[in-house]
Amino acid sequence: MTNNNRKFESLASKAMKAEMLEPDVELNLARKWHNNGCEKSLHRLVNAYMRLAISMASKYIKYGIDTSELIQEAGIGLMKAAEKFDPERGVRFSTYATWWIKASIQDFVLRNWSLVRTGSTASQKSLFFNLKRVKTQIEREFDNSGASVDYGSLNKMVAEKMGVSLRDVEMMETRLSGGDFSLNSLQQGEEGREWIETIEDDNSFGADRVEKDRDDWTVRSWIKEAIETLSEREKTIVVERKLRDKPRTLDSIGGELGVSKERVRQLEAEALKKLRRHFETHIGVRSSSIF
Repeated sequence: MTNNNRKFESLASKAMKAEMLEPDVELNLARKWHNNGCEKSLHRLVNAYMRLAISMASKYIKYGIDTSELIQEAGIGLMKAAEKFDPERGVRFSTYATWWIKASIQDFVLRNWSLVRTGSTASQKSLFFNLKRVKTQIEREFDNSGASVDYGSLNKMVAEKMGVSLRDVEMMETRLSGGDFSLNSLQQGEEGREWIETIEDDNSFGADRVEKDRDDWTVRSWIKEAIETLSEREKTIVVERKLRDKPRTLDSIGGELGVSKERVRQLEAEALKKLRRHFETHIGVRSSSIF
């Protein structure tokens, strides 16, 4: 017996000793917690249904996650159910809690099954947990009828049966058939070469990036040189109107400088004319390519 199974049996044995709640007792406890915040009632309600949480957690042991962690997540789902349960809806707490427990466990499995995120949409989640079962079911039906089915047709049938796209089926099957491996592991047939060496660096050190950084620096130096030819008031207007990610309004600048909106517009136009002349006379470029 594996250590994982021993943990499950131990926790399950403890949970089985908890009381079985009659419907009226369960309803009374839920009301006390829901209406009065009675933690003693909450504790009793949750303890009574930990056997349900543990039973559901056991169905996911096959995904290779530690049993105690699965049961912990099942317990979190059970607590969320107790927090949100409305006893006046006429639904048994166990029925309501089942959905929350399952959702909590499945989210945990998806987060921890692989370093690579396996599924985020509802269809991907459904495929992760049901792809193998549905595919086996379809294959069994063909076997029983004495017919055969090819790989492509089988995936199409799975997609139709589960109401998802064929692309999602193929992507999930590829993901589930593989596993994580280190980028520092060696490639087959590439003696001494690690997988990480095959990844192209498109960030900081490419030739295009270096050239772009150099051009950006050149343009910034041109702008700085040209702005120095303006008056202090003109500098303020150009910087605030043309060099900010979010340009300020004419009204706000006018209020700061103590002039009208129209006067700010005139000063901006005059400043841009000066900059245009400077660029064309001293640098030989058109200012329209910069501003």
